[in-house]
Amino acid sequence: MSSRRSSRGAISEEEINELISKLQSLLPNARSRGSGQASTTKLLKETCSYIKSLHREVDDLSDRLSDLMSTMDHNSAGAEIIRSILRS
Repeated sequence: MSSRRSSRGAISEEEINELISKLQSLLPNARSRGSGQASTTKLLKETCSYIKSLHREVDDLSDRLSDLMSTMDHNSAGAEIIRSILRS
């Protein structure tokens, strides 16, 4: 992308629009709206909200995994399966 930047290093409006379009394609709610253009501000707010929700989900899954591991025999087949999944 940097090869398409102007000599002063600024990002063109076309590049910004392309990045916004790529970002929109990554957000579940934005994809379901179709090709309708959302404002950049709204899209960035949705991105922040989505990232925060992913963080909460990771924290929740981590807590649940910790709870599960604390109740298991560390030498059991189930514990070994969980360890192998976490290594991959």
